[in-house]
This record gives sequence, structure tokens and C-alpha cells, in this order.
Amino acid sequence: MLSERRLEVLRAIVQDYVGTEEPVGSKALTERHNLKVSPATVRNDMAALEEEGYIAQPHTSAGRIPTDKGYRLFVDKLAGVKPLSSPERRAIQNFLEGAVDLDDVVGRTVRLLAQLTRQVAVVQYPSLTRSTVRHVELLGLAPARLMLVLITDTGRVEQRMIDCPAPIGETVLADLRARLNSRVVGQRFTEVPSLVQDLPEAFDADDRGSIQTVLATLLETLVEETEERLMIGGTANLTRFGHDFPLTIRPVLEALEEQVVLLKLLGEAKDPGMTVRIGHENQHEGLSSTSVVSVGYGSGDEAVAKLGVVGPTRMDYPGTMGAVRAVARYVGQILAES
Repeated sequence: MLSERRLEVLRAIVQDYVGTEEPVGSKALTERHNLKVSPATVRNDMAALEEEGYIAQPHTSAGRIPTDKGYRLFVDKLAGVKPLSSPERRAIQNFLEGAVDLDDVVGRTVRLLAQLTRQVAVVQYPSLTRSTVRHVELLGLAPARLMLVLITDTGRVEQRMIDCPAPIGETVLADLRARLNSRVVGQRFTEVPSLVQDLPEAFDADDRGSIQTVLATLLETLVEETEERLMIGGTANLTRFGHDFPLTIRPVLEALEEQVVLLKLLGEAKDPGMTVRIGHENQHEGLSSTSVVSVGYGSGDEAVAKLGVVGPTRMDYPGTMGAVRAVARYVGQILAES
């Protein structure tokens, strides 16, 4: 375990390096921070921190910079989450409340996160495997042609055209709509198949073929839509940090193009807490010089998806964590109200 004083020295090194982009020396530390000890003592503390792998000396400089291990200790032990100011919170709320549908909510969230943190923002669409049905609408377009509209609790809307094997009357359609909604509204997608399997038996034999066609389309829609979708924004922000990436920014950009990599980065939505992955903790090689801050969001107590940011390990962790958490909270509120 590091002593309190050495933890303070590490905190000061991280704060200075993130703020100035320059390796940090003992003289600068004693001048900038009230460490209450001599530069010689700070030098000894820095030597101990270096020996234990929390800081390192870049080859050309007399100063020191934090390692992944140093940032990890900073995030776990030393960094609080920096709350946003009231004007920032109001701006977030006003911007997100202007959204007209789910795509707009996700798009605005990506832009907002990228602007607030000046990093790359990644937002996962609400996962339908954890969604519930808000409403199913059936509209007659022609005697044997219908439109099925599925609306989820997170505001996703899916439309499908259905060609029935026989004409279906308005009365039967109204009956099917009512029975369907009474069974599936408020239910999870995974529970719907067992809830509707005996529904055709409630109708005349002549109509059962059409009813089965409608139900088959509904169940196909539920299955199709479980694939995960993401939106990413602010990639250009990475170019501001060119010198933070050892050789080139290209491996990072290539990794960010792979949806599977991004979904793994954000982590499981069912784990809604704040996650910070630093440097080599990211398993994808192209992202070993980046940090990822992510958190779950949802329309109730349960997370339906994740959002987060990707940036260099030299990151303002308290500020980034505060922004990510605040945005997730507001997105959750909007989904709950939509």
C-alpha cells in the first residue's frame, strides 16, 4: 500500500500531466501543489512511485508521466466524479428534450457527449432483448394486406407489411388488435411468444391462417430487432490528441470502425454501473493507448443499453465520468417520459 503522501504526489502528477501535457518534475510539483514537504522528499516519493510502476520517465524528459497502473489507482482511489454545473445540466436537458424520436435522442446524445468531453462518444441503442412492448397497432391497407406497427417502452418503432392468405375484416382486425395488446403490453420481448401461441384458437377457422401470419410476422420482428445497434460521433476529436498515441492514430480509428469491438468496450448493459477501462485493460490491441468510460442508461431502475466515451489515457477522468453519468441520467429520464 502507498502512504497517503505518495498518493497525494501521484494525484498531483496525474492532474498536472492531464492539464499541461508535459512530463512533471519534482520542482514543478512543489511549486504548484501544497505538498508540505521539500523537493528532495518529493523526488524520493517519485522514485518510489516509479519503482512500483505508477509513473514512468519518457525517454527524452527529466519529468515523469503516469502509467496505466498509475491512472488506475488515481481513478479507483483518488478521483471523485466531478459534478456538472447548473448551466451545463440545463443545457443538456434542453438539448435532449428537443428530440422527436429515438434516433434523434441517440443522435443528440452522441453529439452532446462528444462536445462535453471532447472525446469520441459511443451510444448503444436500447437493446430490445431488455425492452417491453408498449403497443401493437394493426392497420388494414387492403382486404388482405395489413401494416403491423410495434412500439417499445424505449420509443423504438418498427413497421412491417403483412400479406394475409385471405381477406381479414375490420371486426376481426379490431378483435385481434385488442386481444394482442391485452396479452403483450408491458411484457418483455422474450415472453411474447408463449403469451400469443394459442391466440388463433379464439378466432373462426376461416380467419386462423391470417391470424397466424400476423403473429409470425410479430415474432419475426421481435427476433430481428434483438441485434445491437450503435451510434458513434466525435471521431475528429482524436486528431487533437495525436501526440498521445505512441505511433499513429490509425489503429484506434480502425478499432472504432468495428461494431463488435465497440459493444465489447461498452460492456454488458445488464451491468449498469460506471466502468473505466484504462490502456492495456482494453483487450483490443488498437485501443491499448486509450481509456473508455461507460455507464448504463434506462427508462427505469434497469439499464437497457450503455453509453460512453473513448479518448487517450491522458484524460480528465473526474470531468469525463461526471459528464457521462449526467448524460446517461437525462437520457433515461427522456426515455421514461417518451
